[in-house]
Amino acid sequence: MAKQQDEVRNLDEGSYVMIDDAPCKINSYSTAKPGKHGSAKARVEAKGVFDAKKRSLSQPVDAKIWVPIIDRKQGQVVNVDGDEVQVMDLETYETFVMRQPDGVDLAAEDEIEFLEYEAQRKIV
Repeated sequence: MAKQQDEVRNLDEGSYVMIDDAPCKINSYSTAKPGKHGSAKARVEAKGVFDAKKRSLSQPVDAKIWVPIIDRKQGQVVNVDGDEVQVMDLETYETFVMRQPDGVDLAAEDEIEFLEYEAQRKIV
């Protein structure tokens, strides 16, 4: 599995975190001071990397949490067929099919950047 464990206090805006077994990018991170009967709490608002769903998390700052290791890779467009794009990874020369993101026009031989986590990929 491409994830590691870290404490909630080490998270920052713009970094990644696993919420509900889905990799998410953190939009906002805030902490509340420790109260009379407990430790400081952190509130994390995040958006799913691959499904774009909003998720939130509230945990003590010393709690352990999973952080996904998302690879940022380079690829080249081989073929465009409707909303599907055939991409070749420039490192491994592996080809695979991905969905074309909305509002982005791609053509054959364009170089792109994509995110990869386990079996999920997304053009950025």
